Amino acid sequence: MTESSFISSTRDVPAVSGIPRHIAIIMDGNGRWARKRFLPRVAGHSRGVESVRSVIRACMERGVSYLTLFAFSSENWRRPADEVSFLMQLFMRSLQKEVDRLHDNSIRFRVIGDLSRFDPKLVDMIRRAEARTAANEKLTLTIAANYGGRWDILQAMTRMLAKNPERREGFTEEDLSSELSLNYGPEPDLFIRTGGEQRISNFLLWQLAYSELYFTDTLWPDFDVAALDEAIRSYQARERRFGRTSEQLRQAEGVVSPSGGHA
Repeated sequence: MTESSFISSTRDVPAVSGIPRHIAIIMDGNGRWARKRFLPRVAGHSRGVESVRSVIRACMERGVSYLTLFAFSSENWRRPADEVSFLMQLFMRSLQKEVDRLHDNSIRFRVIGDLSRFDPKLVDMIRRAEARTAANEKLTLTIAANYGGRWDILQAMTRMLAKNPERREGFTEEDLSSELSLNYGPEPDLFIRTGGEQRISNFLLWQLAYSELYFTDTLWPDFDVAALDEAIRSYQARERRFGRTSEQLRQAEGVVSPSGGHA
């Protein structure tokens, strides 16, 4: 999959297809899934890995090109220390087990977020996995780890001004967006949050400007292929106008009215 610059839905009208090109997911509800079964919270995180595998496979089968998963937010450090430690170990174990499978299935692996707080061994594993899968083209799988939308915008601003100090006097959206963490792919078409909460929790604040939002009560460990298809059906029923009127959209699509003319 070739590098592509960030395409802004506030500047241009993106192409719309029946299958989302890019799906972004907040995988919420692991702890509650475990508590309902009188299990420790970490058991939910372990079970959630199975849902990750299932969703990756389903996205490939349905022709989704980009899948971005919010694995660990910059605010998740506030969780109990033992849970954070388990999540880091789970990340390492999963990466060790899955990188061969990702590569064999032509999946490109990327991680976005501030990795400075992670164990150097984990960071090295991430970088080696990214390098190994860099030329793969079937699906770009991005994991957001120690990621926050505000952090993303601030670090993009810092990098832009470090490279081009003269832009302090004025810069464009394109100048800034080229420094964002997801500058290699399109904005998400469909955002999914499991677990019943209805907020985006500092995830991809810039990139979700015109994404279709889908919230489900299904807890992440229970989110299966049928649940993904339901989210995609909801997306397909949306009218993606990008600031235009319904009439303009129908004209652009060449919809014919009952009288025989174009609506």
